[in-house]
Amino acid sequence: MMTPELTILTLNAMAVAFIHTAIGPDHYVPFIVMSKARGWSLARTTWITLACGIGHVASSVVLGLAGYAVGASLRHLEWIESFRGEFAAWALIIFGAVYAAWGLWKIKRKGPDGHIHDHLIRLHSHDHIHDPKSGAEISLTPWILFAIFVFGPCEPLIPLFIYPAATSGWAGAWLVSMAFAVVTISSMLALVLVGRYGLNWLPTARVARYNHVLAGSTIALTGCMIQFLGL
Repeated sequence: MMTPELTILTLNAMAVAFIHTAIGPDHYVPFIVMSKARGWSLARTTWITLACGIGHVASSVVLGLAGYAVGASLRHLEWIESFRGEFAAWALIIFGAVYAAWGLWKIKRKGPDGHIHDHLIRLHSHDHIHDPKSGAEISLTPWILFAIFVFGPCEPLIPLFIYPAATSGWAGAWLVSMAFAVVTISSMLALVLVGRYGLNWLPTARVARYNHVLAGSTIALTGCMIQFLGL
């Protein structure tokens, strides 16, 4: 039964989800810059963002479920989420820095005309692996982002999950969690697509060869903002 208290909790969860996503650049900046640098299509950008968003929210829901089931205190669960937040922020910093370094290395290996020549070096982009059966290339970048977002916490979700679970039962907890998840993922997707579309209007042709460097540097900077500024 949808009680007035549960209605308020659900609306509050939706508002918190939107604010949490909007003020957290890690929720959308990595996808915007990687989509531009990697030349992802609209469909590919959408699916990668959705997958990472679902993993991001689901990991905190699972933690909340496990914590509530074993009777863990809210303080302990928030400590775990804080640790996961530190891990995710540093993972963004390291991934961004390594990707930027790879972009610089790739530029240095190019010839004067901006192309990589077989007679200079047989360069293999080290951002993918090959399927052992088909030999098809499998890009590592989306999987790295997915792993980072699975480990990255949705800190506001834990108390929003625990309280209705204690007062309204599992049905209330699931309702609040689903409302939070839908708004979080929808906001991520909207911000990513708007940001990606906006990049198309910027005069980026002159710096196109630095796309990977700029993308990696931006992701590393985003991680620094999360880690050191608490965004």
